[in-house]
Formats: sequence, C-alpha cells, structure tokens
Amino acid sequence: MYPGQAVPAQALLAQPAQHGREAAHRALGSHRGRRAGHRRVQAGHDDLAAADRLADGAMQPGAGKRAAGEVRVEGRDPHRLPAAQARRLVGLVPQSAADLLYLDTVTAELAEADRTAAWADRAADRTADRAADDRAARPGGARGILDAIAPGIDGGTHPRDLSAGQQLALALAIQLTAAPGVVLLDEPTRGLDYPAKAALRHTLDTLAGQGRAVVVATHDVEFAALAADRVVVLAEGEIVADGAPATVLTASPTFAPQVAKILNPLPYLTVAQVAGAL
Repeated sequence: MYPGQAVPAQALLAQPAQHGREAAHRALGSHRGRRAGHRRVQAGHDDLAAADRLADGAMQPGAGKRAAGEVRVEGRDPHRLPAAQARRLVGLVPQSAADLLYLDTVTAELAEADRTAAWADRAADRTADRAADDRAARPGGARGILDAIAPGIDGGTHPRDLSAGQQLALALAIQLTAAPGVVLLDEPTRGLDYPAKAALRHTLDTLAGQGRAVVVATHDVEFAALAADRVVVLAEGEIVADGAPATVLTASPTFAPQVAKILNPLPYLTVAQVAGAL
C-alpha cells in the first residue's frame, strides 16, 4: 500500500462482526496500525457486495443493520454520528453512482454538496487546523474537485444524461467535498471504457497520495492488477487471500488477469510491466 501522510483516518475493528458481514468488517479492520494513504482492492468472487457491507455500520444510522462488531474511524463510530459528520469520516460511492444523484443539473448537485460541506464545517467538532486542512483538500469547492477528476462536464446537463464515467466522477466529487479520510467504492469500473478506467485509476492514485485510505470492491481483476497495492479476496463471507497483487492475483487462475494467465509462471500482471521488462 502507498505510504501516506500522518494518519488522518484509521479504520479499526474493535470486535469481529458476524456471518455475512464478517469478511467486509475484518478487511476494513485489517488496517489496524497501518497508515492512511493506501489503496486496497477487495476482489470478491461470490455474489456479496463488499462495499455495501462496509458501508453498513460504517456510515450514518439507517444505512443498514449491523449484526455485531464495531467500526472506528479516527476513534469514532460513523454509524453513531449524524449523516453530515459521518460523511467527514467515510465517503461511499455505490455500485450505481446515479443513486447519489437526484437534482436536475450537475451545477445543482455540486452546489448542494458545497452547502452540505459548509454546514458540516460549522457543526463538526474539529480543530481550526483540521478545518483548514479540509478546506485545502477541496479548492474551488465541488466544481473544482469534479474538474480535477473529469474536466469539461457542462453544469447545465441533467446528471442522468451523463455517461457512466461522468456519473461516477460526479458522485465521487460530491463525496469528496466532505473531505473524508476513508473512501469506499463499490464496483466503480462497471460500465467504464478503458480511458475512463485509466482516469479512475489516476483519481485513486491522487486520493492515496493525499493520505486517504481507499477501498475498492470489485470483480474486475484487470483493474485490481493496475490499481491496487493490496488485494483481499472474499468468498462465501470469508477472506481467502490477502496480500500484494503479484502474490494474490497469481495464486489461482480464477483471480489472475489475462496477462498473468498467458505468461504464467512469469511474474507479470499488466502489459506495462511486460513492456518495462523488454
């Protein structure tokens, strides 16, 4: 995982969660003692939505029922906080990014995100230094964040008329306006073409470089090979593999990207790695 800055958010597991949510909570808790600014991909090959399970109990009340266990981010349980304060700790982009978009224009969505962030600035119990850090993390507000991720999106466009990649960028910008220390993304590459995936990877690199903890739940092993510096494989609610991509993604043909399958037993996961070795 990426070495980050001083830890703005640590996701700690206080007690093991139970049954269907166990793997997700254990995976989030595996950051115990680690620095933020890391990217982890959870590559489940069962039908469970890992990021949704992470959000259940990690986000605000009403997000879902927690069977057992406890989540700690910066020493607090987001599940027990008001929604605006929970978003300060953990931001979630769901599998369908459009689920977060409900206003008539892109500009309206961005303005609402700015208003919510401003309210949280006033309501949250934060030091002046931390508040200044949060404002610095979103120069230009939500519009500035969106332009950094996907420049040129017309503010007058209805969010439902955007491409899948643009909807993802808008939803991510909205969540990042709250300056969360932990960012969760559920199947973010669904519906994206290769240029859009490359743009997403760049965004995740930037987030990790800012010292945020980034967790991606995906079945896209090709993207995991490109974007992850740690991979956790889930199956039937259990962790079956956890480690560096080069180790985990070559341990079984089920998890391996195409390059690894073709060049096995050579230790290459991506075309770029092969090109670099030539």
